[in-house]
Amino acid sequence: MQSNYVHYYTINNGTLSYYMGQQMSDLNSSKKGVLAHVCEILDCFTQERTDLGVRELARMTGLSTSTTGRLLQEMRERGVLQQNIETKTYSMGIRILNWSGVYLATLDIRAVAMPIMNELQQLSRETISLYVVDGTDRVCVERLESPQNVRIVARLGLRLPLYAGSAGKVILAFLNEVQQEHILASVPLQPFTRHTITDLKLLRDELVKIKQQGYAFSHGEWIQDASGVAAPIYGPDRQVTGALTISGPTQRFSQDVIESYGHDAVIAAMDISRLLGYTTRS
Repeated sequence: MQSNYVHYYTINNGTLSYYMGQQMSDLNSSKKGVLAHVCEILDCFTQERTDLGVRELARMTGLSTSTTGRLLQEMRERGVLQQNIETKTYSMGIRILNWSGVYLATLDIRAVAMPIMNELQQLSRETISLYVVDGTDRVCVERLESPQNVRIVARLGLRLPLYAGSAGKVILAFLNEVQQEHILASVPLQPFTRHTITDLKLLRDELVKIKQQGYAFSHGEWIQDASGVAAPIYGPDRQVTGALTISGPTQRFSQDVIESYGHDAVIAAMDISRLLGYTTRS
C-alpha cells in the first residue's frame, strides 16, 4: 500500500518530522517546494509591515494556519525570524542581516559608484540614489542624502515598480524590447499619486522620449512634490543594469535645472558603466 506521507528535508538533510502527513497537505499538493514557501513568507515583510502574525501570513501566502505556524517555528529556531513574546508576531531575524551584509559586500556596483555619486552630490547638493534592476522592480542599493534642510531621501532597500519615477522609467526605456514588453504586459499600472502614469499608451510614448534624450525626469510620480532626474547604468554585457538618480523637492527642479541635471547624470552614469566593464565597441 502506497504511503500518503511525504518527507521534507532541511538544509542539513535532517528530516522535519512535522513536515509529514495530512497536516502539511497544502504543501504536499503544491508544485512548489518548501523553500519557495519560505521565500513567500519572507516577501510578506516590508519596511511598512515589520511584524506579522501567523494568521496574517497564512492569508497572505495562501497556506494553512498550521503549515504556516510550523514553517515560522522552524525559521525562528534558525534565526531567520524572531518572535515577539508578548504579541506572538514575527519579524526578520539576525540571520537575514548577516546574509544582507554578505550580499552588499559583493555588490561591486556600490563600490564603483560611490566616488562618482559623491562628486554628483557636491555638484547638485541634492540626494543621489543608486538603483539596480530586480525582476520587474528597481531596488535602492545606495544613496547619499542632500545636505539641504528640505530634501528627498530614498531608503536603502526601497523597492519600486519600473513604471513610476525617473529611475524606474529610464531603466524600463533602455531595457531590451523583450524584457520591456514582458513588464508592460504583466505589471498593472497602479497609481502612487495623481501624477503616476497609469495609461499604457502614455507610458509607451514617455519611454520613447526618454530613449531619445538619454535620461528621464519625473514630478511627483511616487512621492507627491518630489522630482527626480535619472540616467541608465550598463553592465559589461551592454544591458541596462540600474540607474543613477538626482532627486529633491519639486520647487527646486525647474526646466533648466532638469536639463542640467540630465546632462550631469548621463555623464556620471556612463562613467560608472565603463568602470563596470561597459564598452560601446562591437
